[in-house]
Amino acid sequence: MNVVVQVLNFISQEILNVPAYLIGIIAAIGLIALKRSAGQVISGGLKAAMGYLILGAGATVVTSALAPFGDLVLKSTGAHGVVPTNEVITAQASSQYGASSAYIIVLSFIVMLLLARFTPLKYIFLTGHHMVFMSTMLAVVLSVGFGTDHQLLIVIIGAILMGVIMVVMPAFAQPFMNRVTNSDKLSIGHFNSLGYIVSGAVGAAVGKKSKSTEDINFPKGLSFLRDSMVSTTLLMVVLYLVFSVWAAIVLPVETLFKIFPSNPDNYGSFFMAAFAQALQFGIGVSIILYGVRIILGELVPAFQGIANKVVPGAKPALDIPIVFPYGANASLIGFLGSFVGGLVALAIIAVWLGPVWGVALILPGMVPHFFDGGGAGVFGNATGGRVGAIVGSFINGLLITFLPAALMTVMGSFGLANSTFGDADFCWFGTITGNLAHLGPVGGAISLLIFAVVLFVAAWVWQVKVVNTGWTPGAKHAEFIEQVKAEEKAAKEAARAAKKAATAKA
Repeated sequence: MNVVVQVLNFISQEILNVPAYLIGIIAAIGLIALKRSAGQVISGGLKAAMGYLILGAGATVVTSALAPFGDLVLKSTGAHGVVPTNEVITAQASSQYGASSAYIIVLSFIVMLLLARFTPLKYIFLTGHHMVFMSTMLAVVLSVGFGTDHQLLIVIIGAILMGVIMVVMPAFAQPFMNRVTNSDKLSIGHFNSLGYIVSGAVGAAVGKKSKSTEDINFPKGLSFLRDSMVSTTLLMVVLYLVFSVWAAIVLPVETLFKIFPSNPDNYGSFFMAAFAQALQFGIGVSIILYGVRIILGELVPAFQGIANKVVPGAKPALDIPIVFPYGANASLIGFLGSFVGGLVALAIIAVWLGPVWGVALILPGMVPHFFDGGGAGVFGNATGGRVGAIVGSFINGLLITFLPAALMTVMGSFGLANSTFGDADFCWFGTITGNLAHLGPVGGAISLLIFAVVLFVAAWVWQVKVVNTGWTPGAKHAEFIEQVKAEEKAAKEAARAAKKAATAKA
C-alpha cells in the first residue's frame, strides 16, 4: 500500500505538478487520439515539454534585462515603469502558478467543446499561446482573490471562465471578421477582441467615405518593422537610451553607475550597458517566442483534430495574423497608430493619472502594439478605410495602455512586476474576475459564475439576433468603396476608348 501511495505521490508531485511535463503529456494524448505513430507521439510530447522549458529560459533573459530598466524609470521619474508583454509575465508566473494554469487549460478546452457542441456559439479557439496566457492570468488573479489554499476551486472556476471567454469573444467579433474576410468561414481567436471590435465600430462611424489603406503605396523602407524581433529590440533600444539620458541628467553619479550589473564607471560605458541590456531584452523575447512556437506546433494540431471530431461544422477561431493579408498596409498603419496611442496614454498616466491616482506607468510594449495594433488597423480599414484604420488603432493603443494598469491592481505581488499582460481582453476580463474573486471563496465563486452566465447569455443573444441574421458593420463604407471602384473602372474604360478612338483617327 505504501508503494502505491509513493508512486501516486511521485506522479502527482514530480510529473503532473510540473507544467512542462503536463503540457507534453497533453500533446501526446492529443496525438494518440489522432492515431499518429508512436514516433510522432513521442516527438510531439517531448517538443511540447521542451518548448515550455525554453519559454522559461527566455523569461530569465528578459527578466534580467527588465530589472535595470525598471530601476532607470523608477529612479529617474519616480514612477513604476511596466512593459506589457504576455510572454514575459506568463513565464514569470509559471513557476508559482504553472500547474494550476495547465489544469485550467485542459478543463477549459473541454468546457469550450461542450459549449460549442450544444449551443449556437460554435467556435473552437485554437490560438494556443493565448490559451496559455489566459489560463495563467486567471490562475494568478483567482489565487490572489481566493487564496492559494483553494486550488481545486481555482481550477474549476478558472476553467469555466476560460471556456466561456473562448466562445464568447469570437462571437462578438464575428460580424467584424465577416467584413474583413468577406465570408463567414473564419473567426478571430485572439484575446484583444475588444480592441478589434472597438476599432471596427469606430471605423464604421468615422470612415464612411474614406478610401482603403490598400490603395496607398506604402514606403518599403518601413517594412522591416514587420519583423517583431527587430521592432521589439528597436523600441527597447530607444526606450533604454531615452531613459538613460534622462537618468544621466537628473541622478547623482554614484546612483547612476549602480543601475547596471556591470557597474560602469563612466558615461560612455553606462550608455553602452543600456544598449546591451536592450539587445538582451530582444534576445529573451525571441527565445520565448521560439518556445511558444514549439508548443503551438504540437498542441494546436492535437486540439484541432479532437475538436473537428467532437464539434462538426464549428468555425476555427485563429490568431490575429490571419487577417494581415486582408490589409497589409492597414496592419502597418495600425501598428504605428496604436503605438502613438500608447505614447499619448503614457503621457496622460505620467502627468495626471499616476501622480493623482497612483496608476502604474505603462510603457509601450512593441509586441502587443505590433499585433494588436496591426489587427485593429485591418478591422478599422475594413469598416472605415484609412480614417478607420488610423482612429481605430489609436484607440486600441489607448486601451492596451490604460487597461493593463487596471489589471495590475488585482494581481497581488505580480502587480509590482516589471511586466504585465498587454492585450485588452486579458485586462478587462482579468480586472473584473480579480475584483469579484476578492469577495472570497464562496461569494467570489458565486459572483464569478453569475458573471460567466451573463456574458454567455449576451453572446448567445448576439449570435442569434445579429450574427446569424447576416448583419455586418460598415455598410456605408462598403457602398462607398464599390462606388469608387466603379468610377475608377469607368474612368479606365473611358481612357481606353479615347485612346482607341485617337488611334483610329490617326
